[in-house]
Amino acid sequence: MIECSRIPTMADSLYTRMAEAPISGYDVSLRPPVFSEFCGQEKVKERLLLMVQAAKMRGDVLDHVLLSGPPGLGKTTLANIIAHAVGHKLHTTSGPQIEKAGDLAGILTNVEKGDVLFIDEIHRLHPAIEEYLYPAMEDFRLDIIIDQGPGARSIQLNLPKFTLVGATTRAGMLTGPLRSRFGLVNRLDYYSAEELCLILHRSAGLLGIDLAAEGAMAIARRSRGTPRVANALLRWVRDYAQVKADGCITDEVAQAALSMIDIDDDGLDEMDKRLLETMIYKFGGGPVGLASLAVAVGEDESTIEDVHEPFLIMQGYIKRTPRGREAMPAAYRKVGANLPGGQTQLPL
Repeated sequence: MIECSRIPTMADSLYTRMAEAPISGYDVSLRPPVFSEFCGQEKVKERLLLMVQAAKMRGDVLDHVLLSGPPGLGKTTLANIIAHAVGHKLHTTSGPQIEKAGDLAGILTNVEKGDVLFIDEIHRLHPAIEEYLYPAMEDFRLDIIIDQGPGARSIQLNLPKFTLVGATTRAGMLTGPLRSRFGLVNRLDYYSAEELCLILHRSAGLLGIDLAAEGAMAIARRSRGTPRVANALLRWVRDYAQVKADGCITDEVAQAALSMIDIDDDGLDEMDKRLLETMIYKFGGGPVGLASLAVAVGEDESTIEDVHEPFLIMQGYIKRTPRGREAMPAAYRKVGANLPGGQTQLPL
Protein backbone atom coordinates (compact mmCIF):
# COMPACT_ATOMS: atom_id res chain seq x y z
CA MET A 1 0.00 0.00 0.00
CA ILE A 2 1.30 3.44 -0.86
CA GLU A 3 2.05 5.48 2.24
CA CYS A 4 0.48 8.91 2.38
CA SER A 5 -0.04 11.65 4.96
CA ARG A 6 -3.46 13.09 5.70
CA ILE A 7 -4.08 16.71 4.82
CA PRO A 8 -5.72 19.05 7.38
CA THR A 9 -9.50 18.78 7.44
CA MET A 10 -11.39 21.83 6.18
CA ALA A 11 -14.71 23.13 7.51
CA ASP A 12 -16.37 22.58 4.15
CA SER A 13 -16.28 18.96 3.01
CA LEU A 14 -15.12 17.94 -0.44
CA TYR A 15 -18.62 16.76 -1.34
CA THR A 16 -20.10 20.12 -0.37
CA ARG A 17 -17.75 21.93 -2.71
CA MET A 18 -18.45 19.44 -5.50
CA ALA A 19 -22.22 19.79 -5.19
CA GLU A 20 -22.35 23.56 -4.82
CA ALA A 21 -19.44 24.80 -6.95
CA PRO A 22 -20.32 26.44 -10.26
CA ILE A 23 -19.90 24.27 -13.33
CA SER A 24 -16.38 24.66 -14.71
CA GLY A 25 -14.95 24.17 -18.16
CA TYR A 26 -13.65 20.81 -16.96
CA ASP A 27 -17.19 19.60 -16.22
CA VAL A 28 -18.60 20.96 -19.47
CA SER A 29 -15.98 19.15 -21.55
CA LEU A 30 -17.07 15.84 -20.07
CA ARG A 31 -20.77 16.28 -20.80
CA PRO A 32 -22.07 13.75 -23.33
CA PRO A 33 -23.63 15.61 -26.27
CA VAL A 34 -26.09 12.90 -27.40
CA PHE A 35 -28.37 10.32 -25.80
CA SER A 36 -26.22 7.41 -26.99
CA GLU A 37 -23.25 8.64 -24.93
CA PHE A 38 -25.29 9.34 -21.79
CA CYS A 39 -24.71 6.49 -19.31
CA GLY A 40 -27.41 5.47 -16.83
CA GLN A 41 -30.97 6.75 -16.24
CA GLU A 42 -32.18 4.34 -18.91
CA LYS A 43 -35.91 4.80 -18.28
CA VAL A 44 -35.69 8.59 -18.31
CA LYS A 45 -33.50 8.53 -21.40
CA GLU A 46 -35.90 6.21 -23.21
CA ARG A 47 -38.90 8.44 -22.46
CA LEU A 48 -37.14 11.61 -23.55
CA LEU A 49 -35.87 10.03 -26.74
CA LEU A 50 -39.38 8.84 -27.59
CA MET A 51 -40.80 12.34 -27.01
CA VAL A 52 -38.15 13.89 -29.25
CA GLN A 53 -38.76 11.37 -32.03
CA ALA A 54 -42.55 11.80 -31.83
CA ALA A 55 -42.28 15.61 -31.98
CA LYS A 56 -40.03 15.37 -35.03
CA MET A 57 -42.45 13.00 -36.78
CA ARG A 58 -45.33 15.45 -36.20
CA GLY A 59 -43.21 18.44 -37.12
CA ASP A 60 -44.17 19.91 -33.77
CA VAL A 61 -42.33 21.48 -30.86
CA LEU A 62 -41.33 19.21 -27.98
CA ASP A 63 -43.58 19.38 -24.91
CA HIS A 64 -42.30 20.89 -21.65
CA VAL A 65 -40.15 18.59 -19.49
CA LEU A 66 -39.42 18.62 -15.76
CA LEU A 67 -36.29 16.91 -14.41
CA SER A 68 -35.98 16.37 -10.67
CA GLY A 69 -33.40 14.73 -8.45
CA PRO A 70 -30.34 15.42 -6.27
CA PRO A 71 -27.50 17.62 -7.56
CA GLY A 72 -24.96 16.22 -9.99
CA LEU A 73 -27.06 13.49 -11.62
CA GLY A 74 -27.22 14.97 -15.12
CA LYS A 75 -30.21 17.33 -15.30
CA THR A 76 -28.26 20.10 -17.05
CA THR A 77 -26.59 17.55 -19.31
CA LEU A 78 -29.96 16.16 -20.37
CA ALA A 79 -31.21 19.66 -21.15
CA ASN A 80 -28.23 20.14 -23.47
CA ILE A 81 -28.85 16.75 -25.08
CA ILE A 82 -32.54 17.55 -25.63
CA ALA A 83 -31.67 20.82 -27.36
CA HIS A 84 -29.12 19.02 -29.52
CA ALA A 85 -31.63 16.27 -30.35
CA VAL A 86 -34.35 18.69 -31.49
CA GLY A 87 -31.79 20.73 -33.41
CA HIS A 88 -32.49 24.08 -31.77
CA LYS A 89 -30.73 26.56 -29.51
CA LEU A 90 -30.53 26.17 -25.73
CA HIS A 91 -31.19 29.20 -23.50
CA THR A 92 -30.06 28.70 -19.91
CA THR A 93 -31.03 30.53 -16.73
CA SER A 94 -31.99 29.71 -13.14
CA GLY A 95 -34.87 30.48 -10.80
CA PRO A 96 -32.98 32.92 -8.52
CA GLN A 97 -31.71 34.91 -11.53
CA ILE A 98 -35.23 35.84 -12.66
CA GLU A 99 -36.09 38.53 -10.15
CA LYS A 100 -38.82 40.44 -11.98
CA ALA A 101 -41.22 40.08 -14.88
CA GLY A 102 -38.93 42.14 -17.11
CA ASP A 103 -36.18 39.56 -16.69
CA LEU A 104 -38.49 36.78 -17.84
CA ALA A 105 -39.78 38.90 -20.74
CA GLY A 106 -36.22 39.59 -21.87
CA ILE A 107 -35.42 35.89 -21.95
CA LEU A 108 -38.62 34.76 -23.66
CA THR A 109 -38.55 37.44 -26.36
CA ASN A 110 -35.14 36.11 -27.47
CA VAL A 111 -36.43 32.55 -27.84
CA GLU A 112 -37.18 31.34 -31.36
CA LYS A 113 -39.59 28.62 -32.45
CA GLY A 114 -38.48 25.18 -31.24
CA ASP A 115 -35.78 26.54 -28.92
CA VAL A 116 -35.25 25.01 -25.49
CA LEU A 117 -35.37 27.24 -22.39
CA PHE A 118 -33.66 25.57 -19.44
CA ILE A 119 -34.49 26.93 -15.98
CA ASP A 120 -32.35 25.37 -13.26
CA GLU A 121 -33.62 25.35 -9.67
CA ILE A 122 -37.04 26.21 -11.00
CA HIS A 123 -38.61 25.69 -7.56
CA ARG A 124 -36.90 28.93 -6.48
CA LEU A 125 -38.89 31.09 -8.89
CA HIS A 126 -40.75 33.94 -7.19
CA PRO A 127 -44.51 33.24 -7.05
CA ALA A 128 -45.22 36.42 -9.04
CA ILE A 129 -42.87 35.23 -11.80
CA GLU A 130 -44.65 31.88 -11.89
CA GLU A 131 -47.91 33.66 -12.70
CA TYR A 132 -46.30 35.19 -15.80
CA LEU A 133 -44.85 31.82 -16.77
CA TYR A 134 -48.20 29.98 -16.84
CA PRO A 135 -49.63 31.62 -20.01
CA ALA A 136 -46.18 31.49 -21.60
CA MET A 137 -46.10 27.71 -21.17
CA GLU A 138 -49.75 27.05 -22.11
CA ASP A 139 -50.69 29.68 -24.68
CA PHE A 140 -47.24 31.00 -25.65
CA ARG A 141 -48.05 34.54 -24.72
CA LEU A 142 -46.76 36.92 -22.08
CA ASP A 143 -49.06 39.39 -20.32
CA ILE A 144 -47.05 42.22 -18.76
CA ILE A 145 -48.54 44.99 -16.63
CA ILE A 146 -46.93 48.40 -17.15
CA ASP A 147 -47.12 51.23 -14.61
CA GLN A 148 -49.19 51.18 -11.44
CA GLY A 149 -52.46 52.54 -10.13
CA PRO A 150 -55.02 54.18 -12.49
CA GLY A 151 -52.44 54.38 -15.29
CA ALA A 152 -51.64 50.67 -15.25
CA ARG A 153 -52.14 48.81 -18.50
CA SER A 154 -51.49 45.33 -19.78
CA ILE A 155 -49.43 44.47 -22.84
CA GLN A 156 -49.69 41.06 -24.47
CA LEU A 157 -46.65 39.65 -26.22
CA ASN A 158 -47.06 36.65 -28.50
CA LEU A 159 -44.26 34.11 -28.18
CA PRO A 160 -43.04 31.43 -30.57
CA LYS A 161 -43.66 27.84 -29.46
CA PHE A 162 -40.76 26.74 -27.30
CA THR A 163 -39.85 23.93 -24.92
CA LEU A 164 -39.31 24.65 -21.25
CA VAL A 165 -37.02 22.21 -19.45
CA GLY A 166 -37.16 22.75 -15.71
CA ALA A 167 -34.71 21.23 -13.24
CA THR A 168 -35.22 21.00 -9.50
CA THR A 169 -33.53 19.37 -6.55
CA ARG A 170 -36.69 19.80 -4.47
CA ALA A 171 -39.71 18.65 -6.43
CA GLY A 172 -41.90 18.95 -3.35
CA MET A 173 -41.43 22.73 -3.32
CA LEU A 174 -42.94 23.13 -6.79
CA THR A 175 -46.44 24.55 -6.79
CA GLY A 176 -49.22 22.37 -8.17
CA PRO A 177 -50.11 24.72 -11.04
CA LEU A 178 -46.50 24.86 -12.25
CA ARG A 179 -45.96 21.10 -12.02
CA SER A 180 -49.19 20.38 -13.92
CA ARG A 181 -48.01 22.41 -16.91
CA PHE A 182 -45.14 20.05 -17.67
CA GLY A 183 -45.97 17.30 -20.12
CA LEU A 184 -43.52 14.85 -18.57
CA VAL A 185 -42.04 14.72 -15.07
CA ASN A 186 -38.89 12.63 -14.67
CA ARG A 187 -36.95 11.84 -11.51
CA LEU A 188 -33.28 11.02 -11.80
CA ASP A 189 -31.98 8.44 -9.33
CA TYR A 190 -28.50 7.74 -8.03
CA TYR A 191 -26.24 5.70 -10.29
CA SER A 192 -24.90 2.21 -9.61
CA ALA A 193 -21.17 1.61 -9.24
CA GLU A 194 -21.15 -0.17 -12.60
CA GLU A 195 -22.77 2.83 -14.34
CA LEU A 196 -20.29 5.18 -12.71
CA CYS A 197 -17.44 2.99 -13.96
CA LEU A 198 -18.66 3.48 -17.53
CA ILE A 199 -18.79 7.24 -16.96
CA LEU A 200 -15.31 7.25 -15.43
CA HIS A 201 -13.82 5.29 -18.31
CA ARG A 202 -15.41 7.71 -20.81
CA SER A 203 -14.08 10.71 -18.86
CA ALA A 204 -10.64 9.12 -18.57
CA GLY A 205 -10.55 8.62 -22.33
CA LEU A 206 -11.44 12.27 -22.95
CA LEU A 207 -8.82 13.48 -20.47
CA GLY A 208 -6.10 11.05 -21.54
CA ILE A 209 -5.95 9.29 -18.16
CA ASP A 210 -4.62 5.73 -17.78
CA LEU A 211 -7.42 4.20 -15.68
CA ALA A 212 -7.45 0.54 -14.72
CA ALA A 213 -10.77 -1.26 -14.21
CA GLU A 214 -10.03 -1.80 -10.50
CA GLY A 215 -9.12 1.86 -10.08
CA ALA A 216 -12.38 2.94 -11.72
CA MET A 217 -14.39 0.71 -9.37
CA ALA A 218 -12.52 2.06 -6.33
CA ILE A 219 -13.50 5.60 -7.33
CA ALA A 220 -17.06 4.63 -8.30
CA ARG A 221 -17.77 3.00 -4.93
CA ARG A 222 -16.85 6.24 -3.18
CA SER A 223 -18.73 8.60 -5.51
CA ARG A 224 -22.08 8.53 -3.69
CA GLY A 225 -23.89 7.45 -6.84
CA THR A 226 -23.23 10.86 -8.44
CA PRO A 227 -21.39 11.40 -11.75
CA ARG A 228 -20.31 14.93 -10.82
CA VAL A 229 -18.62 13.61 -7.69
CA ALA A 230 -17.08 10.72 -9.66
CA ASN A 231 -15.54 13.08 -12.23
CA ALA A 232 -14.21 15.40 -9.51
CA LEU A 233 -12.65 12.47 -7.66
CA LEU A 234 -11.15 11.21 -10.91
CA ARG A 235 -9.43 14.56 -11.40
CA TRP A 236 -8.00 14.43 -7.86
CA VAL A 237 -6.82 10.82 -8.23
CA ARG A 238 -5.23 11.72 -11.57
CA ASP A 239 -3.18 14.45 -9.86
CA TYR A 240 -2.18 12.06 -7.10
CA ALA A 241 -1.17 9.37 -9.58
CA GLN A 242 1.00 11.80 -11.54
CA VAL A 243 2.90 12.94 -8.45
CA LYS A 244 2.95 9.84 -6.22
CA ALA A 245 2.80 7.01 -8.76
CA ASP A 246 3.58 6.34 -12.42
CA GLY A 247 0.43 8.06 -13.70
CA CYS A 248 -1.69 4.90 -13.90
CA ILE A 249 -4.71 4.81 -11.63
CA THR A 250 -4.85 1.35 -10.07
CA ASP A 251 -6.95 0.20 -7.14
CA GLU A 252 -4.05 0.82 -4.75
CA VAL A 253 -3.37 4.30 -6.10
CA ALA A 254 -7.07 5.25 -6.00
CA GLN A 255 -7.48 4.09 -2.41
CA ALA A 256 -4.38 5.96 -1.26
CA ALA A 257 -5.46 9.14 -3.07
CA LEU A 258 -8.96 9.09 -1.60
CA SER A 259 -7.66 8.32 1.89
CA MET A 260 -5.56 11.46 1.63
CA ILE A 261 -8.72 13.57 1.38
CA ASP A 262 -10.50 11.67 4.17
CA ILE A 263 -12.91 9.64 2.04
CA ASP A 264 -13.34 6.16 3.45
CA ASP A 265 -14.26 2.86 1.80
CA ASP A 266 -17.99 3.58 2.17
CA GLY A 267 -17.75 6.99 0.49
CA LEU A 268 -18.18 9.00 3.70
CA ASP A 269 -16.11 12.15 4.11
CA GLU A 270 -15.09 14.02 7.24
CA MET A 271 -18.36 15.98 7.52
CA ASP A 272 -20.49 12.85 7.12
CA LYS A 273 -18.66 11.17 9.98
CA ARG A 274 -18.83 14.33 12.08
CA LEU A 275 -22.61 14.39 11.63
CA LEU A 276 -22.93 10.78 12.78
CA GLU A 277 -20.62 11.30 15.77
CA THR A 278 -22.49 14.47 16.79
CA MET A 279 -25.88 12.75 16.63
CA ILE A 280 -24.65 9.81 18.70
CA TYR A 281 -22.31 11.39 21.25
CA LYS A 282 -23.91 14.83 21.72
CA PHE A 283 -27.59 14.04 21.16
CA GLY A 284 -27.78 10.41 22.26
CA GLY A 285 -28.60 9.21 18.76
CA GLY A 286 -31.53 11.60 18.39
CA PRO A 287 -34.09 12.60 17.57
CA VAL A 288 -32.44 15.96 16.95
CA GLY A 289 -33.69 18.90 14.91
CA LEU A 290 -31.88 20.01 11.78
CA ALA A 291 -31.19 23.49 13.19
CA SER A 292 -29.56 22.07 16.34
CA LEU A 293 -27.52 19.61 14.31
CA ALA A 294 -26.31 22.35 11.95
CA VAL A 295 -25.16 24.54 14.86
CA ALA A 296 -23.40 21.61 16.52
CA VAL A 297 -21.32 20.73 13.46
CA GLY A 298 -20.87 24.30 12.20
CA GLU A 299 -22.52 23.71 8.85
CA ASP A 300 -25.38 25.34 6.97
CA GLU A 301 -28.78 23.66 7.31
CA SER A 302 -29.41 23.54 3.57
CA THR A 303 -26.00 21.96 2.95
CA ILE A 304 -26.71 19.20 5.45
CA GLU A 305 -30.18 18.62 4.02
CA ASP A 306 -29.22 18.73 0.34
CA VAL A 307 -25.67 17.36 0.24
CA HIS A 308 -25.10 15.03 3.18
CA GLU A 309 -28.46 13.72 4.35
CA PRO A 310 -29.65 12.09 1.11
CA PHE A 311 -26.61 9.80 0.97
CA LEU A 312 -26.63 9.03 4.70
CA ILE A 313 -30.33 8.16 4.55
CA MET A 314 -29.91 6.10 1.38
CA GLN A 315 -27.11 4.10 3.04
CA GLY A 316 -29.16 3.53 6.20
CA TYR A 317 -27.07 5.60 8.61
CA ILE A 318 -29.80 8.03 9.67
CA LYS A 319 -33.54 8.50 9.26
CA ARG A 320 -35.92 11.43 9.36
CA THR A 321 -38.79 11.35 11.81
CA PRO A 322 -41.46 13.92 12.74
CA ARG A 323 -39.39 14.75 15.83
CA GLY A 324 -36.04 15.07 14.04
CA ARG A 325 -33.10 13.05 12.77
CA GLU A 326 -32.20 9.72 14.37
CA ALA A 327 -29.07 7.60 14.07
CA MET A 328 -29.58 4.03 12.82
CA PRO A 329 -27.60 0.95 13.96
CA ALA A 330 -25.29 1.30 10.96
CA ALA A 331 -24.24 4.74 12.25
CA TYR A 332 -23.27 3.32 15.64
CA ARG A 333 -21.29 0.61 13.92
CA LYS A 334 -19.58 3.17 11.72
CA VAL A 335 -18.31 5.31 14.62
CA GLY A 336 -17.62 2.30 16.88
CA ALA A 337 -20.26 3.16 19.49
CA ASN A 338 -22.64 0.95 21.44
CA LEU A 339 -26.34 1.00 20.79
CA PRO A 340 -28.58 2.77 23.35
CA GLY A 341 -29.42 0.60 26.35
CA GLY A 342 -25.90 -0.68 26.86
CA GLN A 343 -25.94 -3.25 24.06
CA THR A 344 -22.50 -4.19 22.90
CA GLN A 345 -23.48 -6.33 19.93
CA LEU A 346 -24.61 -4.34 16.92
CA PRO A 347 -26.92 -6.01 14.42
CA LEU A 348 -25.30 -6.77 11.07
